[in-house]
Amino acid sequence: MRKFNIRKVLDGLTAVSSSSSASSSQQQQQQSGNRESDIPETLQSEHFQLCKTVRHGFPYQPSALAFDPVQKILAIGTQTGALRLFGRPGVECYCQHDSGAAVIQLQFLINEGALVSALADDTLHLWNLRQKRPAILHSLKFNRERITFCHLPFQSKWLYVGTERGNIHIVNVESFTLSGYVIMWNKAIELSSKSHPGPVVHISDNPMDEGKLLIGYESGIVVLWDLKSKKADYRYTHDEAIHSVAWHHEGKQFICSHSDGTLTIWSIKSPAKPLQTITPHGKQLKDGKKPEPCKPILKVEYKTARAGEPFIILSGGLSYDTVGRRPCLTVMHGKSTAVLEMDYSIVDFLTLCETPYPNDFQEPYAVVVLLEKDLVLIDLAQNGYPIFENPYPLSIHESPVTCCEYFADCPADLIPALYSVGARQKRQGYSKKEWPISGGNWGLITQSYPEIIITGHADGSIKFWDASAITLQVLYKLKTAKVFEKSRNKDDRPNTDIVDEDPYAIQIISWCPESRMLCVAGVSAHVIIYRFSKQEVTTEVIPMLEVRLLYEINDVDSPDGSEQVPPLPTPGTGSNPQPIAPQSHPSTSSSSSDGLRDNVPCLKIKSSPLKQSAGYQVELVIQLVWVSGEPPQQITSLAVNSAYGLVVFGNCNGIAMVDYLQKTVLLNLGTIELYGSNDPYRREPRSPRKSRQPSGAGLCDINEGTTVPEDRCKSPTSGSGSPNNSDDDDDQKMNNFIEKVKTKSRKFSKMVTNDIAKMSRKLSLPTELKPDLDVRDNSFSRSRSSSVTSIDKESREAISALHFCETFTRKADTSPSPCLWVGTTLGTVLVIVLNLPSGGEQRLLQPVIVSPSGTILRLKGAILRMAFLDTTGSLIPPAYEPWREHNVPEDKDEKDKLKKRRPVSVSPSSSSQEISENQYAVICSEKQAKVISLPSQNCVHKQNITETSFVLRGDIVALSNSICLACFCANGHIMTFSLPSLRPLLDVYYLPLTNMRIARTFCFTNNGQALYLVSPTEIQRITYSQETCENLQEMLGELFTPVETPEAPNRGFFKGLFGGGAQSLDREELFGESASGKASRSLAQHIPGPGGIEGVKGAASGVIGELARARMALDERGQKLGELDERTAAMLSSADSFSKHAHEMMMKYKDKKWYQF
Repeated sequence: MRKFNIRKVLDGLTAVSSSSSASSSQQQQQQSGNRESDIPETLQSEHFQLCKTVRHGFPYQPSALAFDPVQKILAIGTQTGALRLFGRPGVECYCQHDSGAAVIQLQFLINEGALVSALADDTLHLWNLRQKRPAILHSLKFNRERITFCHLPFQSKWLYVGTERGNIHIVNVESFTLSGYVIMWNKAIELSSKSHPGPVVHISDNPMDEGKLLIGYESGIVVLWDLKSKKADYRYTHDEAIHSVAWHHEGKQFICSHSDGTLTIWSIKSPAKPLQTITPHGKQLKDGKKPEPCKPILKVEYKTARAGEPFIILSGGLSYDTVGRRPCLTVMHGKSTAVLEMDYSIVDFLTLCETPYPNDFQEPYAVVVLLEKDLVLIDLAQNGYPIFENPYPLSIHESPVTCCEYFADCPADLIPALYSVGARQKRQGYSKKEWPISGGNWGLITQSYPEIIITGHADGSIKFWDASAITLQVLYKLKTAKVFEKSRNKDDRPNTDIVDEDPYAIQIISWCPESRMLCVAGVSAHVIIYRFSKQEVTTEVIPMLEVRLLYEINDVDSPDGSEQVPPLPTPGTGSNPQPIAPQSHPSTSSSSSDGLRDNVPCLKIKSSPLKQSAGYQVELVIQLVWVSGEPPQQITSLAVNSAYGLVVFGNCNGIAMVDYLQKTVLLNLGTIELYGSNDPYRREPRSPRKSRQPSGAGLCDINEGTTVPEDRCKSPTSGSGSPNNSDDDDDQKMNNFIEKVKTKSRKFSKMVTNDIAKMSRKLSLPTELKPDLDVRDNSFSRSRSSSVTSIDKESREAISALHFCETFTRKADTSPSPCLWVGTTLGTVLVIVLNLPSGGEQRLLQPVIVSPSGTILRLKGAILRMAFLDTTGSLIPPAYEPWREHNVPEDKDEKDKLKKRRPVSVSPSSSSQEISENQYAVICSEKQAKVISLPSQNCVHKQNITETSFVLRGDIVALSNSICLACFCANGHIMTFSLPSLRPLLDVYYLPLTNMRIARTFCFTNNGQALYLVSPTEIQRITYSQETCENLQEMLGELFTPVETPEAPNRGFFKGLFGGGAQSLDREELFGESASGKASRSLAQHIPGPGGIEGVKGAASGVIGELARARMALDERGQKLGELDERTAAMLSSADSFSKHAHEMMMKYKDKKWYQF
């Protein structure tokens, strides 16, 4: 009779109530042993909460820039409505406008802890920066006019807003209401122009007289408006369209930039013509003719210094004949003109000055240049204008990111080791000064564990980042393309690449933090194994292997196994299309008898010596080769193990295992051959062999560089090493197989199989869900046409997951042994046994024997992840060899000590009579998760994760001294399940799969951390841990810090006496409701923001936080009192009208009897 466990029943009920998918989950129990029900699980739903933590990287598609010169905070707005704020290195903040409309302009309320943003949907927003997570206090939506330009004078609460119609409205930034004072375009230009002057492109007040407003119209008209008399003092007309205007600080001159590449300098009292016209990049023609027109000057700034000439800084204005020249920033200082070339087009720039006061000498010291894909700071104080070294992590996208991995709780010595080798890679020639954007304060560091993010890129580079405590800093960069010959031009390129561009792009990264072994798979079907060393070395010949991985067995006379290339081949081997191979492989030619390309890799390995600096150094390069005109298929899964000295990889053709210590291929099997006689689909090779050659799959126990009789390589059937009789089953029909696989074919459509990164091993998009990919993302999925039809490729079973471990391989096993678990896209798990020689010298001399065990498990959907738990439910980490320096000669004693570390299985003592189940395999597929008890192979727990969607990423992670399974589904849900019982703990709808980039970069790691690439240039980090969510407020940096506003410039005795100083203006008197009346209600609509008292609750503790809170509380209280007042008045009038009605009714019915009603 089946035993029932009350806890199990309750767990089942919880699962049903907390997840829609759990209704179909089956909690299975085996009579053979109920030990699994005794494992205590500490994780509960309350340990989980999902929230965004920080966003790193360059703001994607930037559109606006602003700087607070007192607080020293920089703000960048983007075309998607994002707002990024930067203070000192480590102080960053990301906010988002709900509408998603482009930010067209940003204006700081200088030293007030506030910012105004103007959006393309004609809204203005006031952001409160006095809290750790800035929030919108007020919004104003313009209904009838389009916003084109805003200006907020220093220490003023009145914001000038210019519109497309040419009018200027004035907004009170305290109440976010419109003033009745409006400057209409027709009043401003009067009869000076017969036509409409165009949109307002510039507004600024005269630095010496706040009562005079300079208005620039696109058509070329500039108006100096007297705010008090409400009329124009002067009008300045020019033939060319205006892009920007800037004042000289004395308020007597201003400069305009025009669409023909000219600058005009005007005296305010001489409107007839400009004082001077300059064409910075125009060729001066003889005979006094006008210079040739140039490209528009998009922006100009005019900055003065006490000592020396003023600076005129401009963007654009190059002559039209400079085709192909990069965008430039021009700095004109006295008679010298410096042209600074930029890598990307200039979005905006700002000159940083010592004073916030516009009527003082500006003393410029730096220029911030916002480029399309970079942020550059130029030091104006040093000769040659060097740039500052950028301390922000803005170079994530230097080459497009193609894959990501995230490691939390790494060994403590790893970050210092990577930093020390990375420090040697730093460029020289930067400015010696401190980074000038230095505002804000760091948060408290409550997380003490080291975190590392690794990004793989399209150019073959790999970057290691220190991601500890919600910051990001680049540690080290590795260029994997260095091992290959670069083709100088397209004609030079061998016609073997399987991608048109980015042939070195990284697809998969497998890294062992403890041993520091790194293995990467690239888009050209190549695998490179790296070892970490602190010593510089020169490698004379790069060790390489070529592997011939087939899907079907063709009619060829030669064995189609792997090419056993000696570990240190002659220099010709790497680049010659005819590899030097052992005599047992006579047919290693670059083309087969019918002229098809054969046995050539996609990339040429360098034949010259390779100088390798400290850091990651090449141990071995493995390349898949062309087979009879068929290009090698891209690698879909990869695993490396330092304790075993093995690397294994698979694609839609099969699996290959390499011993990187002996530089030999141990296993090379087609996926079908892995099953042996146990194939549930009864698939067989398409065509019989002409001669009984071994399949080359070989359990090849080959010593380095030796040739072996053919009978040494055997093609195993399940559980044995006997050759596979493919002759007996010549003509088997593939119909069953094709039918069963049709449902999967969409998963391995060409786009997905060949796409970048890990997608080929985990993404299965229904056709209707396939997103439009941007060109860059799809750039390496274009493979040349091949001889195999697409339906054939789609129906192949690919290797989707690989896991080295020490566990029970067969039901009869009494002790764990090293093995490899292999997962496929058809939901099959197969186990391969590894017979390793003992450590030390023997490991390098004796062969490693590998053989399939016959164990086959099945799940629904492609296998994504596997892990193993011990009898207590703790995670068993894969075995590893601790890192040691390989490039230093060792003592004999040291060599004797060198033994490989193996994980220790917690098993019962040998005296116990029966071997009890003492390990659990956790297997996660696209559709479900199973926990299987070992060695009995009973399924003890099963959870159907999703019916209608599929899992993109599943990871077994540590959290709060326990472990769980975390999954991200294509329908946007993030879910976690307890282990081993697979109880649902969290199910939150977070982010629908909108593009391939998110799918291939999403990853979970320990301690409740996860990340994905939210845009091509930015990493978004999230947490699913309740504890981290609670501590996040403390960890975030503060943007606003109390700083004294600098003193206003001294007017001097004579200026004060004769009135020559700056003229102030009582704007309240002019723009207030009493003077100008109320603005039209239909013109703009006020929307109160969500950033009220709730936003301030999280503000920093301390005086300024308390003040902000008190001020906000008073504001709210005042608002509520006002509302109460209005409500009281409404109630009084309501009571009054009720009393009137009651009196009328009484009079009406006063004389009537009751029966007359």
